[in-house]
Amino acid sequence: MKNIYMKAALCAALALGVSNILAKVPASELARLDTDLTPMGAERAGNAAGTIPAWTGGMTEAPAGFVDDGHLADPFAGEQPLFTITASNVDQYAANLSPGQVALFKKYPDYKMIVYPTHRTAALPPDVYDIVKENGLNAELVNDGNGVINFGVAQAFPIPQNAYEVFWNHVTRYRGGSAQRTYVQVPVQASGAFVPVGITDTFTWPQYLEGGMDPEKDRNVLVYFTYAIHSPPQLTGTVLLVHETVNQVTDPRRAWLYNAGQRRVRRAPQVAYDGPGQGSDGTRTADDFDMMNGAPDRYDWKLIGKKEMYIPYNSYRLGSPDLSYKDIHTKGHMNQDYVRYELHRVWEIEATLKEGARHIYAKRVFFLDEDTWQIAVKDQYDGQGQLWRIGEGHIIQYYTEIVPWITVETLMDLNDGRYLTLGLTNEEKSAYIFDLKMSRGDYDTGALRRLGKR
Repeated sequence: MKNIYMKAALCAALALGVSNILAKVPASELARLDTDLTPMGAERAGNAAGTIPAWTGGMTEAPAGFVDDGHLADPFAGEQPLFTITASNVDQYAANLSPGQVALFKKYPDYKMIVYPTHRTAALPPDVYDIVKENGLNAELVNDGNGVINFGVAQAFPIPQNAYEVFWNHVTRYRGGSAQRTYVQVPVQASGAFVPVGITDTFTWPQYLEGGMDPEKDRNVLVYFTYAIHSPPQLTGTVLLVHETVNQVTDPRRAWLYNAGQRRVRRAPQVAYDGPGQGSDGTRTADDFDMMNGAPDRYDWKLIGKKEMYIPYNSYRLGSPDLSYKDIHTKGHMNQDYVRYELHRVWEIEATLKEGARHIYAKRVFFLDEDTWQIAVKDQYDGQGQLWRIGEGHIIQYYTEIVPWITVETLMDLNDGRYLTLGLTNEEKSAYIFDLKMSRGDYDTGALRRLGKR
């Protein structure tokens, strides 16, 4: 694993240079990862009120009696909720909610958040903890925060000093190295009608390719990614290939799109920033995917600080094969009977559109879970400064692989009443596959044609 780290550091350093480096955390500060901070950089201790427990290692084993049928069992299935936040009592809890979350209660009188006891389930494999510590010693921002060098396959900055480092922790967080997901993206109309879009996406960090990282071929590449639509029929055969670069200002994202009807591969520069998200019916931007992805350069970033907040967490029930997509998708928002919220500490960062820059979101506020660096909630504002789209990432621990990720991400439009869910696998036979063996040839333009066969 150490060789993976060193190769990643060499490749990134060659690609990006070392201009505008910000100061690194001293080694003495990183010793806290073995004392008062978790190996990921979160506070080990619980809160003073006892409503957030101490982190004791996370969930690294399947619950007793677990049978692997392609879906994860809910380890907290028998747990009773603490209370429910509704439109009638939301003001009582507003200090621990985002403005966007509060706005959802004002928009939808039936909206609710069922709050359960907090469980800090996040954990990473021990060898990845070693990489995180090395990242803390070596990772550096360059080019005014638009790039990172000298980091391995997990969050680059376990003890972040500014908003850029917090943002990059989300982008570089560990997701297993190489995996495949088969899921649906569901654009839900204001009436509640929807047609699920079936998708299989695959990603591989260069370090996990067969033969490992090539310092020249993988120069400045963060991850290789394919996104293939296999339903409904009119979209089947649309395939996106992305070579996701680290510094997208000096080396823009490399993206290609294959359309089965046209039978041709073409470059796809629109797959970036506020370009339309594939198969989303206009309900998300390209950089809404994964709650936020891509280059940070069009915004000025500010670190607000940390707070305690009710966020979607341990949302295993939402991924149950006992639920259908019809059960989950109701008018205006998901069926909140199946959604679990817990009180966790989050990092809050704010991105404000730079003067002269273009994006449909004039301001974006992100709330990242301290244990996973996953964006759990995002509030996004339009050009008039009004709340527009509210997103949630429903966090779970994939305990069979020791990988924290999400079971679904959602994006709700306060203006037109539409919303999007992305990542649900309830009706899929094979949901997530980790430890894939992928070659560089699986991520070239020839692979697009193979994946795009109807």
